[in-house]
Amino acid sequence: MEFEGKVLVVLPPVSGTSARGEWKKQEVVFEQEGEFGRKVCVSFWGDKATDAAGLREGDKVSVSANVESREYNGRWFTEVRAWKMTKRTPAAPPLEQLPPLDAEFAPSSDNVSYKEDSFDDLPF
Repeated sequence: MEFEGKVLVVLPPVSGTSARGEWKKQEVVFEQEGEFGRKVCVSFWGDKATDAAGLREGDKVSVSANVESREYNGRWFTEVRAWKMTKRTPAAPPLEQLPPLDAEFAPSSDNVSYKEDSFDDLPF
């Protein structure tokens, strides 16, 4: 499954030790773009948890994930586990207007003289 979304919440990281060794998990809630804007909580494990911890609210991200369900004590639990995340580059901010020239650098009309019938012999 692949989707693009905006970061709503970066939940606190979770870590622990299991029979296989230490583990860490970072969960992030994304809002998908569209008319109905669905929310998805995605789990990032291991090294990807460190990358996900750097996300901030409002970041736009492309996520590739697997959806997996498993049974425990007669109940089913579903997890969206990310295997790839790419930050989308934001659109370039609008250019700010240039500040006005300082008076000492501004051209003045008394330094420049033009002749109406001057001929420019440039080839272009």
